[in-house]
Amino acid sequence: MAERQLKDMPKEQQEMIMKLMENNPDLFAKIAKETEHKVKKEGKSQMVAMMEVGKKYQSELREAMGQ
Repeated sequence: MAERQLKDMPKEQQEMIMKLMENNPDLFAKIAKETEHKVKKEGKSQMVAMMEVGKKYQSELREAMGQ
């Protein structure tokens, strides 16, 4: 599923995100769950929900990327 959503990204970025997801499945499961909640329960668009949840987990995502 993730590969389908990432299809428009450059190959290099796709590989980086897939590796992050494989190495940190719990973090990405939390992000997906919270994003889905914001879309379904709060009526937000997918993009807005992803941005909000991404900001919440920004430090964890940076840590996962080794920055």
